[in-house]
Amino acid sequence: MSWEIDQTIGGRVTVRDVLIDAERRLVAAGVPSPNFDAAQIIAFTLGVARNRLILQDVVTPEQRVRVEQFLTKRISRVPLQHLLGVAAFRHIELQVGPGVFIPRPETELVVEAGIRELRELPAADRVAVDLCAGSGAIAFSLGVEVEDAMVFAVEVDPDAVRWTRLNLLAQEPALIAVRSRVDVVHDDAASVADAGHSLARLAGQVSVIVSNPPYIPVHMIPREPEVRDYEPKMALVAGADGLDVVRGVLRTAAILRKPGGRVVVEHADVQGADAGLKGVAGLTESLVIDEELGLITNCPTGKPVWGEVVDRSDLNGLPRFTIARRAS
Repeated sequence: MSWEIDQTIGGRVTVRDVLIDAERRLVAAGVPSPNFDAAQIIAFTLGVARNRLILQDVVTPEQRVRVEQFLTKRISRVPLQHLLGVAAFRHIELQVGPGVFIPRPETELVVEAGIRELRELPAADRVAVDLCAGSGAIAFSLGVEVEDAMVFAVEVDPDAVRWTRLNLLAQEPALIAVRSRVDVVHDDAASVADAGHSLARLAGQVSVIVSNPPYIPVHMIPREPEVRDYEPKMALVAGADGLDVVRGVLRTAAILRKPGGRVVVEHADVQGADAGLKGVAGLTESLVIDEELGLITNCPTGKPVWGEVVDRSDLNGLPRFTIARRAS
């Protein structure tokens, strides 16, 4: 190990020693957020909150070994969330690991849009669906932050569904406290509302549909090792143009939406309004009722599915998600 011992305090290794060494090594390895990751690893090992590290003093030999084990894996670019087993998202903490997509800060704004819509509705109308739920970050945030909400978390990947259900157990007390409920639905987001599928009974009854679907084109390889080597491909890649799953999400949302219902869909920063039909906003505006949708929704063919289509940016000013309301 490479710990720098402070001889002025009798050979003890302090939290500051370990923190400086860890940051230096993570910087050298090219880890994107070395200061944050080093502090998180050390705080987790010591069993304290990161903001309380300054109150700690000596690190025991056993703790140093454990920190070294974590650092070795992080230097090899294993995601920090996999090492710690949890990911923070808005007001909740989610269990994550191999087989499920790690929720990103960008998605918090997507959820915020859905939360605002739900909060404005009477309690009886607070029905929402999270398509491509993964860990359940969107579904549980909707349920915990909006009282009296009924949320359905739809996920097709059996590995991811295992994590969704684990998180449901963990979030159950918070949901009960606000009289909300989340049901985990193991089904395909593109067909979950079709006849014979799990949510067919909700056709025309859902007020808000939110989705963070896969949207990376199949030919694109993510640069970050944490994404390329550890995130499930099913949660990332969606056909030649990256919009295959989005098309299915918009179709399902067209079936589930009630009058005035909203859909909120996250996308890549190159899939915003300027991308035209190669972007999510353009795709949403172009969707019309075909014969199949007409039969299911009792709407005339050729009619636009969505109106009031708006594309929103993230905190970095980059296109990030599309919002649309059911066309009258």
